[in-house]
Amino acid sequence: MVGHFQEFEDEYLETLYEFHESEPGGLVKTGVLAKRLGVSPASATEMVQRLSNRGFLSYTPYKGVLLTAFGLEHGQRLKRRHRLAEVMLERLPFEGDAHATACRLEHAIDDDLEVALSKWLGYPETDPSGRPIPPAAGVVAERIASDLPNKERAASDLAEGQGGRIVAMRRSEALHDLGLAPGVRLERTSDGFMIDGSGVLLSQDLLSAVVVDVSA
Repeated sequence: MVGHFQEFEDEYLETLYEFHESEPGGLVKTGVLAKRLGVSPASATEMVQRLSNRGFLSYTPYKGVLLTAFGLEHGQRLKRRHRLAEVMLERLPFEGDAHATACRLEHAIDDDLEVALSKWLGYPETDPSGRPIPPAAGVVAERIASDLPNKERAASDLAEGQGGRIVAMRRSEALHDLGLAPGVRLERTSDGFMIDGSGVLLSQDLLSAVVVDVSA
């Protein structure tokens, strides 16, 4: 029960982060929040008061609610993990409800898995619907920043003349048929890409699915 209640609280913070994305700093009326979440205004008010008492929200009766810095960080982290999960599900042979499944997965993703997913997915910036994936924060941001600029990066970010060994990629028949696999050297040229010395043309979608170690 505690886990389910925590997820319910998280849904409020994640939804308020969505409002923040569309109007940073804007107050959200509890009635509007209740309608978005599909709950009664009384239930929304009760939860808003609870989250306000815990420092996640700033609540002014009859005016609206606003995420505090603490709540904003929490909501951003949840939304980032949700959208990373949607990218992952798109790249798997998954035929279920990606959004509903991502809603469940986001609560199971911890810092270590968030870092691993970011690397494996090629550090995506948008989800399958084109919505921006919020940047990592805190320890996760530090771990990604310390790795990405110095060693690993998405193949789509390689500059002309730059290359490296593939260290992660999504499972894909198209990638396999082109000869891409972990350990293979990929290099960007003026005409396209070279895979272990052989020229090949790669789409932006395929490039975003490959992570290379530029130090190798």
